[in-house]
Amino acid sequence: MASLNTKNIPERVGYYLAGFADGEGSFNLSFRKRKDYSMPWKISLCFNVSRRDKVILALFKRHLKCGTLRTREDGVWYYEVNNFTAIQENVIPFFDRFGFLSAKKKRDFAKFKQIARLIRNGNHLQESGIRQILEIRKGMNDGGAGKRKYSDAEIIKLVKQSGKSPETTRQARE
Repeated sequence: MASLNTKNIPERVGYYLAGFADGEGSFNLSFRKRKDYSMPWKISLCFNVSRRDKVILALFKRHLKCGTLRTREDGVWYYEVNNFTAIQENVIPFFDRFGFLSAKKKRDFAKFKQIARLIRNGNHLQESGIRQILEIRKGMNDGGAGKRKYSDAEIIKLVKQSGKSPETTRQARE
């Protein structure tokens, strides 16, 4: 997958998609338990948009040159990017160029980028970095509004229990 050259995206399409994502898109961070990693968590960033009509979602896939389209049983379609390289080289540059109008989405995107930098620098492989990420996440998506599977305390507790050194951790950046 090649890095996205945002100059090749027509402005009207780019601003349309950014405006659509401003209202319907979401920047998320998830912690998934992993037994095959030395660290007990896989930390993943994700950008997604969902709706019943997949036409606009297909435009995201076409112009961002990454991600997947899938459907649920109830007919709702999802466009999702959760590959770390694609987020860094395609999603972030796209929204850096085309931006958002709402303060909320600007804030969530800034925090998303901040977490991406920490992951890129390997901070997520240390307890202190995980604590930083959790602190940043508190302000995203209105604090998660009770949707989180694991509390911050549960995440840190499992990190401490693992007793693994960050140097031996195999944490994929997907």
